This record gives sequence, structure tokens and C-alpha cells, in this order.
Amino acid sequence: MRYTINATTAVRTFSELLNEIKYKGTVYTIERSGKPIAELSPVSSPAGKRTLSELPGILEALPKLGDDARTFAGDIERIRKKQPQVPKGDVWG
Repeated sequence: MRYTINATTAVRTFSELLNEIKYKGTVYTIERSGKPIAELSPVSSPAGKRTLSELPGILEALPKLGDDARTFAGDIERIRKKQPQVPKGDVWG
């Protein structure tokens, strides 16, 4: 999430801003006289703190599989279909 705040608010709430940045990955643009002068942001994305809206970009950045990927996927699907059915209900009861 991105927010724009003025310099006075940044000074008065600096500790809270750091917590928001650290734990939520929030980015703050700080303005003075209505003009942006600085940005506070995490050094890196917090581990495990991703949003669903980031998923398409993450998937797009993954390396592409070669031509043998279809064959491999077919092998996996055949193996999966040969596995015994998982019993429904309480398997321990």
C-alpha cells in the first residue's frame, strides 16, 4: 500500500511509520509544501508478505520451461491417476 503524508505527520508518527513499513510493506511519500521530497519504503519485500495482486508478476518472472515440460507434465498426470483414492471421512476412526 502506498500513502502520501506531509513532513510534519512523518516527524510526529515516525515510529508508527517504521512499524507499518516493516510489518506491512507500506510505502510513504513525504511531501513538504505539497511537493514530494522523500520516500520511506522497505529495504526488501517482507518475507511471506505478498498480495494476491502480485501473483501474475511473480509467475511471469519465473523461468520458462523447455519443450520437454509437456512430456513431464503428462508423466506426472499419469502417475497421479494411478495413485489409490484417498479414503473419505475419518481415516483414523
